[in-house]
Amino acid sequence: MSTVDVELLDNEVDVDLRSTVRSFLTERCDPTEVVKAYDGDRSLTQVLWKGLAVELGLAGLLIPETYGGAGASAREAAVVLEELGRAAAPVPFLTSSVVAASVLLAGPTEAGADLLAGLASGERTAALTVPLSTAAFSAAASSGVSASSTTVRSVAGALEADTLLVPVATPDGIEIRALSAEQATITPVSSLDMTRQLADVTVDPAAGEVMVAAENGADAVSAGLLAGAALMASEQVGAAQWCLTTTVEYLKVRRQFGRIVGGYQALKHRLADLYTGVEGAGAAARYAAGALAIGSAEEAEIATHVAAAYCGDLAVTAAEEAVQLHGGIGMTWEHPAHLYLKRAKADQIAYGLPGAHRDRLGAMVDI
Repeated sequence: MSTVDVELLDNEVDVDLRSTVRSFLTERCDPTEVVKAYDGDRSLTQVLWKGLAVELGLAGLLIPETYGGAGASAREAAVVLEELGRAAAPVPFLTSSVVAASVLLAGPTEAGADLLAGLASGERTAALTVPLSTAAFSAAASSGVSASSTTVRSVAGALEADTLLVPVATPDGIEIRALSAEQATITPVSSLDMTRQLADVTVDPAAGEVMVAAENGADAVSAGLLAGAALMASEQVGAAQWCLTTTVEYLKVRRQFGRIVGGYQALKHRLADLYTGVEGAGAAARYAAGALAIGSAEEAEIATHVAAAYCGDLAVTAAEEAVQLHGGIGMTWEHPAHLYLKRAKADQIAYGLPGAHRDRLGAMVDI
């Protein structure tokens, strides 16, 4: 196993980027607006995504400057995702700017390069047409759809995308083809996390234009899903940080039987345990993003398995603690704690279950 030198602390660029994104989300991503997604109102998503993609120029963060992007690395994308997770923001940054962009960057054709430029400018948004639960190392990741199997269940980002990237099985390998959303039948499904609502997608694979040739397609899908798993960990850390911070602030002012609730020893211990868990998750997520940014394939995969296995479960624990420690108010529709619990539970199965990542990690490092 190789080792890489990864910086875990924010540098000056990270601090500025984090401040900009947090200020933007504080101003425009009010939880009372986010919760409307559960009533079918998705208007916030479009407005918020336009601001992030075009005004802040984040849509092309991972795309090299030769394609019109910002040429940043996974490290900067992780900073953005931490803030998006902290705000439970309903935007397709992970599915389009990370997963779809990473797929295309693995070997774009001329048409793929044009699509990358469109993604970088924020004029276009794409989604990889595979189930959200698909892991980079699973067989499904490289199988692709065929002419007789054209419906893909539980696709994330399809509702926000104008372009669908479809892995298509051919005699020469997996081609990545692009279809416009108008060429597909996209059926929204009721999802536990309606801020990242899933959809069933039916496509005609023959209608697509090749974005990544067959010799590179399987690796491209794996690269996209690995980047998704690695950087989703940062989103989970951001959500867990919100849960911890908000709960601590609440317990510092909530009084019961004449005492501040946070003064009880048992609750202090629970919060201390949660704090150590969140800090550990933050280190794992940042290491995964850093290893991905440096480009060490073996180290990036190992770090991704560690982060995905740890952060997925930790985010759920943090959200459950937030709901419970807020008492009755944490159970209400008006309090945003349920947004984080639903997202944490849904993300726990995204891009591979924590247990599957542990199994894969064990095999790689011989434990």
